[in-house]
Amino acid sequence: MEWYNEPPVWNLQGDTITITSGQKTDFWRETHYGFIRDNGHFFYQAIKGDFVAEVKVSGEYQELYDQAGIMVRLDEANWLKCGIEFVNAVQQVSAVITRDYSDWSVVPLPQNPISIWMRVTRRGTAIEVQYSFDGEQYTMLRLGYLTPVETVSVGVMCASPEGNGFPMTFEGFKIGSL
Repeated sequence: MEWYNEPPVWNLQGDTITITSGQKTDFWRETHYGFIRDNGHFFYQAIKGDFVAEVKVSGEYQELYDQAGIMVRLDEANWLKCGIEFVNAVQQVSAVITRDYSDWSVVPLPQNPISIWMRVTRRGTAIEVQYSFDGEQYTMLRLGYLTPVETVSVGVMCASPEGNGFPMTFEGFKIGSL
């Protein structure tokens, strides 16, 4: 795996990745806010064809829009990010699909859980985002179109758009074939 925008602090031990995000980092394009940011942190590998990617995410979310989860990326204008995004002191399960312009889907969580499992499944041009509180029972958050390109980058991502960075842990990140 390799970094796109390496964070200031990170460590990989076995299947656990700990990261402290950098300040004022984000992935976003145009919609609503009128700016482009492509300086979030992304630890990835190239994957060809259909796949399922999963990870358990835990974070000490503190500032507005602190975020951590999975990213699937073709380039700076075509990508998906999903996971937890901290909005109004509430963890939101979040998915952003970007094809030149970013969109944003969220579901506020009833209580701020210590951890959440994220799953992304790619079948052709379709990308499905699911989340779980136990790593067993998953709920679909989003089904969308991403790109017809066969090879994409897949990995974990994080950012602190408004804050000074926060610590998080990714456990058991894996990518499997369909």
